[in-house]
Amino acid sequence: MKITDVKVWLVEGIKYNWTMLKIYTDEGYTGVGEATNWPGSPIVEAAAKHAGERIIGMDPIRTDYIWTKLYRDLNWVGPFGASLCAISGIDMALLDLKAKVLGVPCYDLLGGAYRNEILLYANYWFIDGGHNARDYADQALKVVEKGFTGLKFDPFAHTSYFYGDDLSTNMALDRDQQDKSYEIVKAVREAVGPNVDILIETHALLNFKTAIIMAERLAELDITWFEEPAGPENEKTLKVFRERLDPRVSICVGERHYTRYGIRPILENGICDIIMPDITRCGGPSEMKRMATMAETYSVLIAPHNPNGPLSTLASGHVCASIPNLYRQEFMLKDVLWRDEIIDHPLEFKNGHLVLSDRSGLGVDLVEEVMEAHPGIRKAKQGFYV
Repeated sequence: MKITDVKVWLVEGIKYNWTMLKIYTDEGYTGVGEATNWPGSPIVEAAAKHAGERIIGMDPIRTDYIWTKLYRDLNWVGPFGASLCAISGIDMALLDLKAKVLGVPCYDLLGGAYRNEILLYANYWFIDGGHNARDYADQALKVVEKGFTGLKFDPFAHTSYFYGDDLSTNMALDRDQQDKSYEIVKAVREAVGPNVDILIETHALLNFKTAIIMAERLAELDITWFEEPAGPENEKTLKVFRERLDPRVSICVGERHYTRYGIRPILENGICDIIMPDITRCGGPSEMKRMATMAETYSVLIAPHNPNGPLSTLASGHVCASIPNLYRQEFMLKDVLWRDEIIDHPLEFKNGHLVLSDRSGLGVDLVEEVMEAHPGIRKAKQGFYV
């Protein structure tokens, strides 16, 4: 069997452009994948097309060989970023194709399932209203009523200026902004009660001093984790943060740590309790499984980052099904209406869980005419957080 073509689409999502791709073979088998990242989705789209051209003529069953070949070839333009997104999408599509050839779900190729219902946490549930404490609390209660027991949000996003175009604040919050952020989290905690996990996102946009102050204040509200208190560039900063931080608060990092090589210093230095690799960035399902196995040796949990499209949700779910050290998987609660229309079987949920089918591969195919009806936004959005 040989790969004959790779097609790529840029599709508009609620927050990101989704980069979707499909691999075709001379025996009629196909596989679908997703390479989404943002900002810069047109760069990812171009990278996916280029990487797709490089695998024409290869045997799609040799999934690890193709991953390694692409990683070594594209390493010359950098071991991270757009090239890894392209590899991630191709790896996902190859795993889907191979599983369809064998007539088994993807989780069977990843070692078999520990579970087929994947516990989720909700993100993007807070986008309505005036972004004040009461509106956050009202929306949080509705999410819990839907069966979700984990909520993630960035309480700093609408209290500060550095999420826009103003870079003059040195990534700091003044006392009023700190108090407003705290009151938002407190209102959510009071609304949902003590048995719901509250996951605090920072987008690595707080300076060290401010991040410590806010993590310490929020610790009394029993937050589950404090996400990305520093960027991925220097693990020593994260290590010092771990040493300074209240031990009641877990650290979660990993959405910008690519491949097993990227998380090695994080694990070796005992920096985090939970890692959150993103399947469309970290190297695809094959690499996420390897990362999960590495994390298992350090007793670190996995909570896949997933503000992406439906293939990312499904592929992350198949990895989550196959690992023992799962915490939760991220899910964008509010999304575009065509999320379930670009795939031929809608995502299935039950009581805050993603339900995986036993259909072969990822269990879905892409619907080309629907994707083409919702092309991605090509004008770059300004600011850090939209």
